[in-house]
Amino acid sequence: MTVRPRSAWDSLAQADREPGWHSRPMSDLPASQDVLRRMETAMNGHDLDALTACFAEDFCSILPLQPQRSFTGRPRMWDNWGKLFAHVPDLAATVRQSVTDGEQVWSEWEIGGTTVDGARYLSRGVAILSLRGPQIASVRFYLADVDDPTGPGE
Repeated sequence: MTVRPRSAWDSLAQADREPGWHSRPMSDLPASQDVLRRMETAMNGHDLDALTACFAEDFCSILPLQPQRSFTGRPRMWDNWGKLFAHVPDLAATVRQSVTDGEQVWSEWEIGGTTVDGARYLSRGVAILSLRGPQIASVRFYLADVDDPTGPGE
């Protein structure tokens, strides 16, 4: 068995975690955060049907830092995630932390993998979900790509 040495990329992925910090398994979340469990499972399984089922038909995706990319409706979500799954075939998503306040769920995400071009992909940030029953009525994404530590400028 070959053990791959830790790269600068691996170190970056672990660097901001405090010693002894561990995320909770999604199975330990309260029922009000079940939508996070379903989203994470669908993302990791690249299951567009299951991911789409997490969202209301008329849901709003709001990107406050890039408002021109905001949209309404499942068809655009389906298209966006389908393209991302195709571009990052080994995409994996993790909810690092989350908290619920009534019908709002605040969650910290880490989404990464390797693109079809062989480049590393890593995005981190916060998503604030507003729920309507078991589905997401709107989401405010504060996610950003993490610069590759092995790229130019390093």
